[in-house]
Amino acid sequence: MAFKNKADATAYQNKFIAKTYDRINLTVPKGKKEIVQAHAEARKESVNGFINRAIDEAMERDKAAQDPPDGPPEAP
Repeated sequence: MAFKNKADATAYQNKFIAKTYDRINLTVPKGKKEIVQAHAEARKESVNGFINRAIDEAMERDKAAQDPPDGPPEAP
């Protein structure tokens, strides 16, 4: 899709993002933003991608920790 100017392209992108994604406002202590950015860059991912991956991995660990093990308990 071609746009006549950058403002039209930006407006289109913003409308798509608003319709497709939820936003979370994240607040971190001073200096931590740069640490997170450096960590993400070192792994060749965006800060957003890194944060989403970290959330997904933490939620999987939490779920695995609370789910009962498969099968009946072992006999002594």
